Amino acid sequence: MRLTRFTDVALRVLMRLAVVKHEDPPTTREVAATMQVPYSHAAKVVARLQHLGLVEARRGRGGGLTLTDAGRSASVGGLVRELEGPGDVVDCEGGTPCPLRSACRLRGALRQAEDAFYASLDPLTVAELVATPTGPLLIGISSGPPPGD
Repeated sequence: MRLTRFTDVALRVLMRLAVVKHEDPPTTREVAATMQVPYSHAAKVVARLQHLGLVEARRGRGGGLTLTDAGRSASVGGLVRELEGPGDVVDCEGGTPCPLRSACRLRGALRQAEDAFYASLDPLTVAELVATPTGPLLIGISSGPPPGD
């Protein structure tokens, strides 16, 4: 199974916010730069995460992005399901329906594999994604190079 770019960026944004100190929340632009994604894409992702109650965004001086408690404890499997939306791994009924669709065993096998994929992600939380060694690496890349480099 392949995740969409949107889901990939959303997970990276959540991971970045999971290691932020609350007194210095980053802006969407800063998170986009750290995660090396286009700002416009990051802004759409942040808006969706905010709508889901996973991220809080404050404008203006002293503003920035913070991960909510719900975001920190969110199941990665649940997030991926929500962000990817419904649908089969393969489109057997598309513009040119598959001639095997009435007796195909592949479709069921792929559905089982997809279920196993999500089941393996379900117990994992966003907070667990940033355990060592990931969290310290995220903090390191977020702080950028020292001044004068």
